[in-house]
Amino acid sequence: QLQLVESGGGVVQPGESLRLACTATGSSLDRYHVGWFRQAPGKEREGIAFIGSTAGYSYVKDSLKDRFIISRDFDKNMVYLKLNSLNPEDTANYSCAADQRYYGLGVGYDYWGQGTQVTVSS
Repeated sequence: QLQLVESGGGVVQPGESLRLACTATGSSLDRYHVGWFRQAPGKEREGIAFIGSTAGYSYVKDSLKDRFIISRDFDKNMVYLKLNSLNPEDTANYSCAADQRYYGLGVGYDYWGQGTQVTVSS
């Protein structure tokens, strides 16, 4: 059973950066497509980015692609989401999801992590 664990969240000031990490226990992430999502209080979950199992393709939501970068390190069994130029509107719980068939910004992933909190405040 694949279990996903996110890390790297925290409290930062506007303009700062964070690198979030998603790793797996129970299995390697190598064969999985991985997506990143966020959910702010009172708002719906928002798909941010995804990366393919071979890392040959990736996508970041248009409105975020100038600031957010998705990548993966097969040796470390990690998928990263780099958040740059953060602003208070980026405050949310960020979670990763994985699936061997589905990839995209929707909720078609079989496995989900609990998330890591990102708070942007001055």
